[in-house]
Amino acid sequence: MSDIENIKKLRQLTGAGFKDCNIALKETKGDLDKATEVLRIKGIAKASKKMSRDAKEGVIVVTGNSEKSSIIEVNCETDFVAKNEDFISFVKELSELNNNCSSNLDKLKKSDMKNGKSVEENLVSLIAKIGEKITIGRNKTINIENTKNYTYQHSVIKDNVSKLAVILSLKCKNITDEIDLFGKQLSMHIAASNPIALTQDKISDEILKKEQELITEELKNLGKTDEIAKKISIGKMNKFKQENSLMTQDWVMDSKKKVSDIIKEINNEDLSIIEFIRIKIAE
Repeated sequence: MSDIENIKKLRQLTGAGFKDCNIALKETKGDLDKATEVLRIKGIAKASKKMSRDAKEGVIVVTGNSEKSSIIEVNCETDFVAKNEDFISFVKELSELNNNCSSNLDKLKKSDMKNGKSVEENLVSLIAKIGEKITIGRNKTINIENTKNYTYQHSVIKDNVSKLAVILSLKCKNITDEIDLFGKQLSMHIAASNPIALTQDKISDEILKKEQELITEELKNLGKTDEIAKKISIGKMNKFKQENSLMTQDWVMDSKKKVSDIIKEINNEDLSIIEFIRIKIAE
């Protein structure tokens, strides 16, 4: 086999660049197996060096069906790489595996991809090839008995790959066309309005405490007395909870109504919102 043919073969096996393959083959005197190992070790070293960088760009991928749906975030350093074909191909296959693993991250990283190598090994190779830090971010699977999932994606890059995505789970004995429409619209609403929780009592104490501290500091800087600040603080906290709870948010299709009003209008006692997740890159 000629040197050029060896380089081509090694590139197919490892995904490494022409120059790196050429150097590895020279170091190993044309031994493909040894050259592959050299590139693997160099790839790990390159990947390790890049782990200290920020990776605030990336994509969100949604996979599954109306019964079981999964969402996963994969981060990189630049938007240019987020649109790279090798990167897109990796995240799409990763998303399928994520759905199979029900978003168990440890299991996902050890899973084999189509080329027979694990997710971790492919991730190292991709980092070495592309030259940017790439990390697996947030992920979740919604698979609840007797529910139907709805998905929405915004700023789509390709197919099921986007910059923002939502999965919503509704429960109802009889899913009508009206409920299907509501599910699709509510998914869009969640994408636009970014609720923290389903209801006000579900907002975590940690988030409420942080918001209270911000309000207190703001009022202190305005020179408000303790008595006035307390009254204003109560009003601001109530507004914060109302605006960040899905059920009490203004309906994106009609700001004069709340999400809870729309559910009442559907007039189906069996209908309920079970769960939702929204992930946006750089948020």
